[in-house]
Formats: sequence, structure tokens, C-alpha cells
Amino acid sequence: MKKKRIFSSLLSLLAIFFLGACQVKDAEEPEEKMTVITSFFPVYDFTKEIAGDQADVTMMIDGGMDPHSYEPSAQDIAKLTHADLFVYTSEVMEYWVSGVLNSIDNEELIVARTGDALENEDHYEQSPVESSEGETVNSVSDVEVTANLIGVAGHYHTGDVVTLRVQFKGADHWQWFVKAVNREWELVADLTEDRFEYETTGQDFYVQAVALDGNGNELAQSEAALIHIDDHEEQDPHIWLDPVLAQEQVRIIRDALIEADPEGEAEYQENAEEFIASLQELHKEYEAAFAEAENRTFIVQHQAFGYIASRYNLNQIAIGGLSAEVEPSPSRIAEITQLVKEYAVPVIYYQQGANSSIAQTVANETNTEVAVLHDLETVSRELQSEGFGYIEAMHENLESLKLSIH
Repeated sequence: MKKKRIFSSLLSLLAIFFLGACQVKDAEEPEEKMTVITSFFPVYDFTKEIAGDQADVTMMIDGGMDPHSYEPSAQDIAKLTHADLFVYTSEVMEYWVSGVLNSIDNEELIVARTGDALENEDHYEQSPVESSEGETVNSVSDVEVTANLIGVAGHYHTGDVVTLRVQFKGADHWQWFVKAVNREWELVADLTEDRFEYETTGQDFYVQAVALDGNGNELAQSEAALIHIDDHEEQDPHIWLDPVLAQEQVRIIRDALIEADPEGEAEYQENAEEFIASLQELHKEYEAAFAEAENRTFIVQHQAFGYIASRYNLNQIAIGGLSAEVEPSPSRIAEITQLVKEYAVPVIYYQQGANSSIAQTVANETNTEVAVLHDLETVSRELQSEGFGYIEAMHENLESLKLSIH
């Protein structure tokens, strides 16, 4: 009997020991984090800012790799089969995404496409919008001025007829004005009613209406509405370079993180709010820097900065097109050389990490300098290790653009 009691006591002690050991082990082992895979640097940096310590965030196209020629490896695809969330921009940039997602077996994978920011944000879609050159809206007491585009769906194509109506109390007739970006207002002589019909050309332009009384005196102006022409010949994927569109991309990533990890919602919300505040401040800095600029033209080697140009009413001239691999013809370089002289451009820009030979050729021909702009398609591991991120790159871009825009 005594032996049984001793044996029972030993079992109890062993049970307590193993239970305690398991508890210590559980306390020492960190909780398993959510796995998030991003395509390349811009969405990686955005996601890291929002996720904080709540998720393990990695990047498929790491520093030094060219996103344009990237092909997912078997290892990359295998990682996606075990991931909780995948973040990318669009099929225009990451052409391989559709094929990869169709080939993996991961029904639980949540996918965030930040290119949807173009549909969610009012970039080019406000009707009407205030002109970025700061035209003001004159108001008359007890008078309501409204201007609404009819039938607009984000943009027009070359040859479409723009229809715009204006409602105003007390106006006998109207004058309609149009102007191309960076040009002067021009009167459309044959339009005097409250209805505007105008066939588009291949360029963006503004429309504004002026209400007149019976004596031809101006009563009020409508807002200036931007008509955006997009024939889809080339699609610019660099939406992350617009600080306003970047805010919407952050919201898309935030919502995807919350969907994948509802328990972390509070932290994701807080981190996103802080980052959006930084992006809003960045946007204000760009606005202030270029608001009064007279020379608004800059010349780049690679056509990657159209969203910056559009947002801040600048004129981007690209030596090459959207493709970083296509070298311009000698006639195109000669044409650019003439434009450099015409606009008195002091700097030719090339993107960080790219071959600068084309920009240098034009600079040599025109006695100008070369300077770097970050398109953020790739950021070296060395820069990343130094804490170089989106905000830092965009501040450097701002200072660099000031060399031309002044």
C-alpha cells in the first residue's frame, strides 16, 4: 500500500512538472503572426506601415530586381499557397498576377489590389472640380450656382461630345470658356445657353461658364470642371507616386488587413490614420512648392511621373515612353533637345537605379544637368536597411523637381 502511495505521489509530481514546463514553453513561444506577401516596394512599404508588428510582411520583387521583367519562381508561388494576404497594384504593372493566383490552391487567401484606388478616389472624376491653377468661384448673395457634368464616367475619349449644364437664377445668357492645361481661357463663341456641348480633342481641358444679365454684365462664374481624355493607348501603372492616390491605397490595404485579422483592427486603424496624416502633409508640401511656379515643365527619361504631373498641374515630357526598355529614336532625341531649349529646362531626370545614359546624352546635347527621381519600382536593400521608405523618397523627389519647377 505504501509503495502505491509513493508511486501515486511521483506521478502527481511528474504531472505538475510537465504541466509547468508546457506553460513555460507556451509563454516563451510568440504568437504566430499573420503572413502577408506583397509584390514590390511601394505596396510593401505601405503594408509595413499599417501592419506594424501585427504581421510578417515580405516582398516578392526585392531590391535590385526589375519589376518589368520579373517572373515568379516556384518558391514565390509556394509562399502564396500558405499566405493570409497578398497585396499588389494592378495587372498593368504585375502582369503575372492573374496567372499565379489561378494556379495556387489557397481558398483562404485575401487579395488586395491597390489599383482600385483609381476607381475609389475622385482623381479626374470630380464633376465639377476646382482648377488646380486656383480659379475662384464668384458668388452673388441669394444666388445659387451649380455645374454638373451629365453622363461622365470618369473620363472621355477623343471625339466624344462633352455635355455640361449649368443652373443659375437670374441669368439671361451665358458665356462658355475652355482652356487646355497650362494655357489661357478661350471663349467658345457659339454657345450662349445654359447647355455646353463640345467635341473633345486628344488633350485634357477645363470648362467654365459665366452668367450674364441682360446688359452683358457678369453675375457669377461656375466652378472650373476638368475634362480628362483617356484613350487607353498606354496605361500608367505608377499610381503610388500621387500622394493623394496613395492615401486611398493605404485604406485598401488597411481594410484587407482587418478582413484577414479582425482582432488587430484597432492597431491597423491607428497605424493607417498616422500614415495617411503623413501623406496629407506630403501633399500639402507639393502643393505649396508648385502653386506659384511659372516654369511647370520637366523632362524625364522614363514616363513614370504622370500622376505627379497631373496632380500638381505640371507638364511631364518623357524622352521614352512607359516602357523602360524601349530606347527613343534619334529623331525623338532631337525633338526633346528642341523642347529643352524651348522651355529652358535646366535638368534631365532619370529614375533611381536605372541606366542614365539616355538622359546623359540629352544633357550633353543641351548643356543641362542630370538628376534623379525615384519611381520606387525598386529600392536597393542598402537604402531599405537605412530606413529609406516612401515618404523619404517623395521628399527627395520634391527637392529634385524644384530644380525644374520654379
